[in-house]
Amino acid sequence: MNIYLRALITGTFILLNTKSIQAQQACISGLITADQVPKEQASIRLNNTAYQSITDSQGRYRLCAIPPGRYQVQVSAKGYKSISRKLVLQAADTLRLDLDLEKEGQTLEDVVVTGTLKEVSRLSSPVPVEVYTPAFFKKNPTPNIFEALQNVNGVRPQINCNVCNTGDIHINGLEGPYTMVLIDGMPIVSSLSTVYGLSGIPNAIVERIEVVKGPASSLYGSEAVGGLINIITKNPGGQTPKWSADLMGTSWGEYNADLALSTKVGKQAAVLTGVNYFNYQNPQDHNKDNFTDVTLQDRISVFQKWNFKRKEARFFSLAGRYLYEDRWGGEMNWNKSFRGGDSVYGESIYTKRWELLGKYQLPTRERLMLSFSYNNHNQNSVYGKTIYQAQQNISFGQLVWDKKWQQHDWLVGAALRYTYYDDNTPATAGIGQQSNNPSKTWLPGIFIQDEITFNPMHKLLLGFRYDYNSLHGNIFTPRIAYKWTVNQNNTIRLNAGTGFRVVNLFTEEHAALTGARSVEVKNDLNPERSYNINLNYNKRFFLESGTFMGFDFAAFYTFFNNRIVPDYETDPNKIIYDNLNGYAQSKGISLNADIAWNNGLKLLAGGTLMSNTITENHSTMQQMLTEKFTATWALSYTIKPLKLVIDYTGNVYSPMRLPLLGKTDPRSAYSPWWSLQNIQFTYKGFKQFEIYAGIKNLLNWTPGKRSDFIIARSEDPFDKKVHFDAHGNALITPDNPYGLTFDPSYVYAPNQGIRGFIGLRMSF
Repeated sequence: MNIYLRALITGTFILLNTKSIQAQQACISGLITADQVPKEQASIRLNNTAYQSITDSQGRYRLCAIPPGRYQVQVSAKGYKSISRKLVLQAADTLRLDLDLEKEGQTLEDVVVTGTLKEVSRLSSPVPVEVYTPAFFKKNPTPNIFEALQNVNGVRPQINCNVCNTGDIHINGLEGPYTMVLIDGMPIVSSLSTVYGLSGIPNAIVERIEVVKGPASSLYGSEAVGGLINIITKNPGGQTPKWSADLMGTSWGEYNADLALSTKVGKQAAVLTGVNYFNYQNPQDHNKDNFTDVTLQDRISVFQKWNFKRKEARFFSLAGRYLYEDRWGGEMNWNKSFRGGDSVYGESIYTKRWELLGKYQLPTRERLMLSFSYNNHNQNSVYGKTIYQAQQNISFGQLVWDKKWQQHDWLVGAALRYTYYDDNTPATAGIGQQSNNPSKTWLPGIFIQDEITFNPMHKLLLGFRYDYNSLHGNIFTPRIAYKWTVNQNNTIRLNAGTGFRVVNLFTEEHAALTGARSVEVKNDLNPERSYNINLNYNKRFFLESGTFMGFDFAAFYTFFNNRIVPDYETDPNKIIYDNLNGYAQSKGISLNADIAWNNGLKLLAGGTLMSNTITENHSTMQQMLTEKFTATWALSYTIKPLKLVIDYTGNVYSPMRLPLLGKTDPRSAYSPWWSLQNIQFTYKGFKQFEIYAGIKNLLNWTPGKRSDFIIARSEDPFDKKVHFDAHGNALITPDNPYGLTFDPSYVYAPNQGIRGFIGLRMSF
């Protein structure tokens, strides 16, 4: 009897003590979503313990009876990047932890190829690469890649003409010709297409966009002086939806449709088709200068990409794109019957281009990859009564050997680029009046790169490239990169290298075609050379509350020899080109921040402080059309009970120097501070589609608000009432009180004001 009594007392004591211990233990619970949609069957576990759970049909989970201590929570789901959070649990804690999963390739662990021509983890790359996914660009939906880049820190789409709205992309204040734009690593967006073809890349085909700031000529050759933008297209099959659509319209009468279809063809192939259609046929003149504020456009672009299965998982991909665009801007009463005449001014541009690109892994034991591309670009344009017709063909081939040996990761390659360019300007004129002399440029090159891994913390990359330009001779571009992984949350990178650029005046200088100015080339232009050094520090950490914070700091410096600078100021009737008798510098610092709070609030923000100067004859001045400070932001908040996402995006720019038509020009020599801000509301309560709406340019900012006129002499675009002296200079008369000629090149910001938009995205 005593034995049973003692057992009863002991059991009661153990039970009471267990309940007391459990009362002191902790619980965590929360909601797991994927792209803001509740995620079923996601796995939640405490690493190195037996505590684990899975989410229910509503994305909810709960883990209890956890002893106090330090833990690492791991959340994972098939097709999505795993998320880790460090927690410190106290006795009787009840912690709520909500997390949003992102698809593969959308986080800091992105696989990137742009920095080293190899597929590597973004964190492992010795070259700093910024990655932007469609989820980022959906925060401010745009009809093309050109406009989408306005929210990337240090990157600015620059409109170069008030009438036709063509433009280029600046990186860290350097003009568009210093930016190389690639599609799947192929240099097919260059020269004419950087001016006229950027707007025709369908958003629906984009997997991600990789941005490298600073010279990359040791891998990519000419044009990669200021930086490069690599547009990586989606792969058919895999995580790509069977079909998707994004339809959007604005209160200005703009209509955009992005369509994508992914399907398998038999057992050995998969194909992705993307179509973009954009239409705007509603002339607007809010600044009352009798010119269209925005060009009217009718554009279609069709893209198709095939992936083929091969033995031993060797790679073979083939893609093609066709673009047709009809755009015009000018006086409000212009129509096509006035095209090329001198009675009503208009700028009408017909663009036709097609592209072919592919990658094929050779059937050898060694990893040999053959990349190739070809594009044909036809331009039929008139600028008032000036006719510009041009054809450009670019062929490119590259063979790369990828070899790992001990701690060395070798990349050896040979490339050949051929550019054919012909137009109806003096740029390709022959000696006789009837002769023609198209430009034909061969650019063969070889390069070698060795990435040395001394240990998991230290990497050194050495690279060297040799090119032979058929017009300019030998060009050498070395580079070096060092990466120090202090720990998994702190990384330091130091990069140094050189770049070179060969100028093509008539594909870079729109003002030469409007008839407003003539081009004068003083001497034979030698290739530009640049020398760059870039220091990058990446810091990320997780707070105990589950908040993620990531910071990316960079300091950069570039020195230019033989800088080719357009001179707008010596003669207001000319653009004078010559190699700079001095030097140019680009330097600055930038900071990017990525913060995700546990309550559904996310912030992506960045700022760049820079100086781009030209020094000649012991005088230093700010370069034309380059700002000293720029900042961007994207603030997102998810109201989970309402399944509503609010995105507030914007940018701000400091003053930049602008091209005037002489000392009597009354327009300001510098732009003011200006900002474009947008807000969007997205409802995600449906399984396979979402609705979004918002307002663009909330501040209704346009350049005309700070200037009496933007286009000089818009009332006399053919200069019929302008009187000139013996030297061709405009005279001051009662009809022309400032002595100006017609000129639409005074432009720094879009003329399009506030507008609403609404759209529908579907994915199956």
